[in-house]
Amino acid sequence: MDSFQIFIETGKKRTFAGAVQWPGWCRSGRDENTALQTLLDYWPRYAQVLQGRAIEFQPPTQITDLVVIERHAGNVSTDYGAPAMLLEADREALDHGEFEHLRAILQACWRVFDAAVERAAGVELEKGPRGGGRDLDKIIAHVIEADRAYLSRLAWKYRLAGAYDQIEELSRSRQAVIAALEVAVCQGLPEQGPRGGIIWPARYFIRRVAWHVLDHAWEIEDRIG
Repeated sequence: MDSFQIFIETGKKRTFAGAVQWPGWCRSGRDENTALQTLLDYWPRYAQVLQGRAIEFQPPTQITDLVVIERHAGNVSTDYGAPAMLLEADREALDHGEFEHLRAILQACWRVFDAAVERAAGVELEKGPRGGGRDLDKIIAHVIEADRAYLSRLAWKYRLAGAYDQIEELSRSRQAVIAALEVAVCQGLPEQGPRGGIIWPARYFIRRVAWHVLDHAWEIEDRIG
């Protein structure tokens, strides 16, 4: 099998390891070695995300299959729990064929989240070790709000509907994500947003959104009990 290109993002308290070309497959640990091992341990779970989606994924067999091509110093977001650093690989142009592939992965992550939400309906999610953790409705609301915020990084204006139905708003925000990405890939992106905001390359946007929704999908699955 081919090796996997991996990035490392190291903060003061947490380190992320993620597959550059496989959005959503990204895990953290206390240092680089534990992050890489956790990433390797999660490949069966990630493979399940792609199962039945006509996406060919040849899994790694050992940790040496994970080849680190970029290392970056993290920031406050890294330690808070989100991979936040832009990669050199993210700056590469994204052609339509590869965009179709990455979009299929992102949509697979959305389907896993939806399935987890459906399974958790009416179930009280287990609390964390200190009694923490959002309930299901708050997790969904958090994902919706994150997508709204992320869309501004593609210079895309998006407003949440007033008193919205969560499932309908998830569908609506995802349609906006796909539309914004299609414009970004076909027409390009401005250097800055309308108010001088930071713009994300399409590759990083997909990687960040896929990680976020899949991370919460797995959280829900783990807390169903």
